[in-house]
Amino acid sequence: MSGTASEKKMIKIQYVRSMIGTPHKHRLVVKSLGLRRLNQIVEREDTPAVRGMVAKVSHLVKIVK
Repeated sequence: MSGTASEKKMIKIQYVRSMIGTPHKHRLVVKSLGLRRLNQIVEREDTPAVRGMVAKVSHLVKIVK
């Protein structure tokens, strides 16, 4: 294995488009990622669940480096 338990892969997610007019499920996904304001950046653990959530709302968020 490469790394220890303390070295978890992280991704930064930025909220770039408004949720106005989007389906309720998309709003719930954005909120569950911890995003509240436009252009806000949060750092989350890089897991398949988080990647799936980002994929569902890819038109509202982007992954930044």
